[in-house]
Amino acid sequence: MARILAFANQKGGVGKTTSAVNVAASLGAMGRRVLFVDLDPQGNGTSGVGINKNKAQPSVYEVLMDGIPVTDAIQQTAFEGLWCLPANVNLAGAEILLASSQAREGTLKGALAFIEDTFDYIIIDCPPSLGLLTLNALTAAQEVIVPMQCEYFALEGLSQLLYTVDLVRQRYNRHLKLGGVILTMYDGRLNLSLAVSAEIRRYFPDKIFRTTVPRNVRLSEAPSHGKPVLYYDPHSKGAKAYQEIAGELDEKK
Repeated sequence: MARILAFANQKGGVGKTTSAVNVAASLGAMGRRVLFVDLDPQGNGTSGVGINKNKAQPSVYEVLMDGIPVTDAIQQTAFEGLWCLPANVNLAGAEILLASSQAREGTLKGALAFIEDTFDYIIIDCPPSLGLLTLNALTAAQEVIVPMQCEYFALEGLSQLLYTVDLVRQRYNRHLKLGGVILTMYDGRLNLSLAVSAEIRRYFPDKIFRTTVPRNVRLSEAPSHGKPVLYYDPHSKGAKAYQEIAGELDEKK
């Protein structure tokens, strides 16, 4: 059965999609079968694995709203061991439409139940909010992975997210747990990065990935080429960081 991980952070610009895409690609390169589920209406994760989001039909929207089989929407990427359930701008309307449906928080979980035995990992990239799409991801997942920038406001955002995780655990998914926190855009030369890192490690000593993700130009460039950084520049610091994080994640099974 697949290990289902929701990459979530309601704050934008923290490296959430970058982390989800590159961890998924790194796990695929390790020989795992990985499904990347893009649940963000921006569709950046879909583009990041080389799929044209404007031509991605059917997409996760049709799976959630029209009930089409998830197998009809999954696309194989050009990268080893990696498949994608794509998203496009249509998904933006799903929040409103889901609000009036029954069992609205469990729609994604029901869809993924048909393919759980097909993959080793299912990685869900959540939108940068705590709405119904994120609620669907948290209800379907076993673990939440939180990419987090090393700044003080991020600490406040983490506490809000953990409160939401606790509510989901109580009401919809008693198996949900915090799988780990990835420190992104880390610069060891800055006192701020060091201070925030130390504070997070004090509160979550066993939940922080040992590997931090540095600020890296190659990480920023890779999405514009439709490639995870491992395939864009495998020798870059960003590629090596996400390979190590994927290794840590795989160890925790």
